[in-house]
Amino acid sequence: MRTSLTLLLRRAIVGCSALAVLWAPADPASARTPADAAHTARTPARTAHFAYTAYSAHTGGKPVAQTETLAFAQRYSALQHGGIVRAANSSISCAGSARTALPRGSVRTAGPARAAAPTCAAVRRGATAANGDFDMAYIDVDHDPNTYNSSRAEVRLPKGAHVTYARLYWGGNLRVGEQKPPRDNGRVLIAEPGGAYKDLRADRVVGHRVARGADAFQASADVTRLVRASGSGLYTVAQVNEAKGRSAAGSWGGWTLMVAYEKRSEPLRRLTVWDGFGLLGPGEERVIPLRGQGLPAVLRGRVGLVAYNGDRGRPGDSLSVSTGRGAPTALGDAANPRDDVLNSTISEPGTAATRRVPAYANTLGYDSDVLELGKGIRRGGDQLAFRIVSQRDAAWVGALFAAVDAKQ
Repeated sequence: MRTSLTLLLRRAIVGCSALAVLWAPADPASARTPADAAHTARTPARTAHFAYTAYSAHTGGKPVAQTETLAFAQRYSALQHGGIVRAANSSISCAGSARTALPRGSVRTAGPARAAAPTCAAVRRGATAANGDFDMAYIDVDHDPNTYNSSRAEVRLPKGAHVTYARLYWGGNLRVGEQKPPRDNGRVLIAEPGGAYKDLRADRVVGHRVARGADAFQASADVTRLVRASGSGLYTVAQVNEAKGRSAAGSWGGWTLMVAYEKRSEPLRRLTVWDGFGLLGPGEERVIPLRGQGLPAVLRGRVGLVAYNGDRGRPGDSLSVSTGRGAPTALGDAANPRDDVLNSTISEPGTAATRRVPAYANTLGYDSDVLELGKGIRRGGDQLAFRIVSQRDAAWVGALFAAVDAKQ
């Protein structure tokens, strides 16, 4: 795979490069116009070879600040007929055969010690293994010599839906077999379906923390205008700042694009997006309340979670929901056991899953899951709260969304 030398060369060729369009964030409360026709082009993204030194207008030409831990806060909220969809993929995967498992130690985050993990091919099909068992290499699907990692995933909007908000989250581990510089944490490339790469910069503080043998970060940016104009189809995200190689802490990283939409024929729902960045471990949790909403007698909806470094087959992590009355209910489904929800999956309810390129079943440390609400959740109460716990994995949680039917 290409190394960071490519980026240095790219920065030097400003005069020979064609600048891609920069997308400033849109105000989700701005006047709404009829949605553009859904764009479902499936062709690979065309690349604009541009200087990698131009900043988004939203940051005023300055890199955004970085901080160790970000408290979870509400990023977007709307009461409207519609829902939230998301596209997501990992940016790194195993390469070659597994080595003998590393011995358990103070920074070990993989599963129980064993003679060897399954083959890389078996893991990509869904076999149980951890990122610390393999040499990890970049996923790079765009056939562009100017990028060293890239992957694709589908935004699938209902016909006639109007995008009201969209946000891209990306993150990874900077310290594995190599050490990546944190100065590039707040930048990625993004291409709409059939479009050229655009230089995207984080528009909020970047979470960046060194702990448990890892050097972890998450960044995000508002991409409402881009998704509103481009609609459905495969989006490509490249240059997620993460390290390849092998270590006890493991290599991991990926991206998630969350898209809120309005469609009058759908139920009235409370749509909410939260984000932050912090380590989960023994005795640590994140509790995210949804206040100020009367709950219907039967709670229906979906919740989505983005997290990093969860290992498949290592139970002790969960996402639970409470209504303010009685004990919380742990969420789960066929892809996400209730006691191992951080299990390296990109999953969603239903049989018609959105497309990903590549579509590895075990993402080796990147979770972007959508789970159904409703079954088994205690009725009554007037406050919804989500609780994320990891008792064994040294995991980081980055974002959560909920699309919940409103009381009428």
